[in-house]
Amino acid sequence: MDFDFPLRKIIHVDMDAFYASVEQHDNPELKGKPIAVGGGSKRGVVSAASYEARTFGVRSAMPGFKARRLCPDLIFVKPRYDRYIEISKQVRKIFFAYTDLVEPLSLDEAYLDVTQNKKGNPSATLIAKDIRQKILEKTGLTASAGISINKFIAKVASDYNKPNGQKTVNPEEVISFLEELDIRKFYGVGKVTAEKMYKLGIFTGNDLKKKSLEFLDGQFGKSGAYYYHVVRGIHNSEVKPHRIPKSVGAERTFSENLSSEIFMLERLENIAEELEKRLTKSKIAGKTITLKIKYSDFTLQTRSKTLPYFVASKDLILETAKELLYQATLQNSVRLLGISLANLNTEEKKEIQKKESVSVQLKFDL
Repeated sequence: MDFDFPLRKIIHVDMDAFYASVEQHDNPELKGKPIAVGGGSKRGVVSAASYEARTFGVRSAMPGFKARRLCPDLIFVKPRYDRYIEISKQVRKIFFAYTDLVEPLSLDEAYLDVTQNKKGNPSATLIAKDIRQKILEKTGLTASAGISINKFIAKVASDYNKPNGQKTVNPEEVISFLEELDIRKFYGVGKVTAEKMYKLGIFTGNDLKKKSLEFLDGQFGKSGAYYYHVVRGIHNSEVKPHRIPKSVGAERTFSENLSSEIFMLERLENIAEELEKRLTKSKIAGKTITLKIKYSDFTLQTRSKTLPYFVASKDLILETAKELLYQATLQNSVRLLGISLANLNTEEKKEIQKKESVSVQLKFDL
């Protein structure tokens, strides 16, 4: 099938249960057992779950008490982020041996554009297989991959044969693949959106494709155009090696609820200090400061203020965070506080990237 837009050879590589797999690899006694990274404290949240734990319904971002209820034999392991970063760097080094067009999404996943690659290999499928083998040899960990003509389809495909597998969706297979796809598997369709789509009679890609752009715009706002295009295989976002963040933040969940603003100010100072370190490391500053407050009943509140100048120092960030804290009466005791900085000084970099980006029109097999 011919497409009227640039076709690329995109690989999405996703490490399998990364944090949990690292812990099982480094501690053989944990192999084959249900483990959760994080979540062990009274107020903890699961950062990652092993496949053995997932069979019980344990998932990342789940409160630890709920995970333990689902799996009484669950073993909680303290996160070792330095170790995860170390292995992530090893994996990325493997990526760069094949292409400079690598866009990391997190420590454990990335997009690679191998349309033109350093190995001169015309098969993205074979490149993905080779990369996964190199990762296994170097780290002892497995990875899964999706291969297709754009980032959206590659991302969806990488979930198909997990763990330790890969799936290729060739150009001529794209439309049928998307039409048969369960709407819940569309990247960007969350639980709430999926439920809304069900009520509208949209259960598969084929159902989605039958809806007009006007209808989708009316139902889903700005996301409507995205759904309209991706179900037709149209997603022209390029792999961007230097991904520019839209915001930078830091937050803390407390072991005990805080009801005194004095104690909250002490915690905010620590959070602002951590945020300053991240901003300094990334050489970023911003104008919009947002205070995030999660109450003991899990309700969430955010308060923001935009300054007329860029800030990156702890003192200036903390000054505004304090102002936001006192902006209104707190609704309840507080279990989490966070500070983030947006409206960053990266817009010029973004414009430069747009000017430097080049589209490639090719027809090929993956």
